[in-house]
Amino acid sequence: MNSRNYGCRITTDITIKGNRAVVMENQMLRLTILTERGTDIIELLYKPLDIDLMWRSPVRLHHKSDYISTTGNSLGNYLDHNSGGWQEILPNGGNECFYKGACLGMHGEISNIPWEFQVIRDEEDEIAVVFSVSTLRSPFRLEKRITLKAFESVIYLSEKLTNLAKEPMELMWGHHPTVGKPFLDETCMISTNAVKGFTLKPQDFKNQRLEPDSEFLWPLSKANCKTVDLSAVPPANEGTADMIYITGFPKHAWYKVSSKKLGLSYGLNWDGEQFPYLWMWLICGGADGYPWYGRTYNLALEPWTSYSSKGLTGAIENKSALRMKANEVIKTELAFRITECSPSSIHL
Repeated sequence: MNSRNYGCRITTDITIKGNRAVVMENQMLRLTILTERGTDIIELLYKPLDIDLMWRSPVRLHHKSDYISTTGNSLGNYLDHNSGGWQEILPNGGNECFYKGACLGMHGEISNIPWEFQVIRDEEDEIAVVFSVSTLRSPFRLEKRITLKAFESVIYLSEKLTNLAKEPMELMWGHHPTVGKPFLDETCMISTNAVKGFTLKPQDFKNQRLEPDSEFLWPLSKANCKTVDLSAVPPANEGTADMIYITGFPKHAWYKVSSKKLGLSYGLNWDGEQFPYLWMWLICGGADGYPWYGRTYNLALEPWTSYSSKGLTGAIENKSALRMKANEVIKTELAFRITECSPSSIHL
């Protein structure tokens, strides 16, 4: 591997709090990726403004072996070690469930286990690393290529998912990028090419703004006889906690979050047919009790194949679960980009 200190470059021989990490960077971005922790991106630094977009949770980064989960269940296996950032989740989204004889923990299982990686391009103008994992309790293999190009503030992701089983398998698959301070505040606006949204029953949080089991046309909804504009991010002390499901995307799906204060936007492009649901997890100090205790201000806009707060079995019930044939291979691409913009172009 080249030892450049300029242009596109990769560092693979570091550890952070005992966790092995890969650092990918160019003139615009620096990504810090934990290879022992589900390829969590714990740092996504936009260098020109020295702003790290990734949310840091109250659960400070540590090595998983340093702490034994005290909750005794799969909820703790995930949340006791969630220090924030961007996780990828498969084959279960939401709470623990049982599927084909296997207990699938909350957001299990690729976000909780080590991945392998291989540097496949290391040039001044472009770098690329392939991360791969084979699941333990289910028969899947996922390969993810992350690419950075010189002078671009874009992260290119190319993925290949294989069902290794000799039988059909159902699953949930999603990306969970969570953004916090210093980017997130009440001057942020969300835009997307989705057309509608809904909430589930029972509601995910007691302090959510919308009624459970409600539907709306994006971005306006009703709450307590008032119109709520869901494209506007509330302030940190609002005392709300929302879990909203957004859908109705065309094939070329996108969203963008723009900060009027910073004149900065980030966004994601993906295949809206493969990932037809966008989970919106927006906490403004209103997530009471374990594990946040009202201490968090964060926004996650998460492309998913499916939806359910009850895990995979719930997604099977509502017919949103992804179904793969025996030995089937699925490929997909995503792109995350950061752009500077005029604050006057962002409407509040």
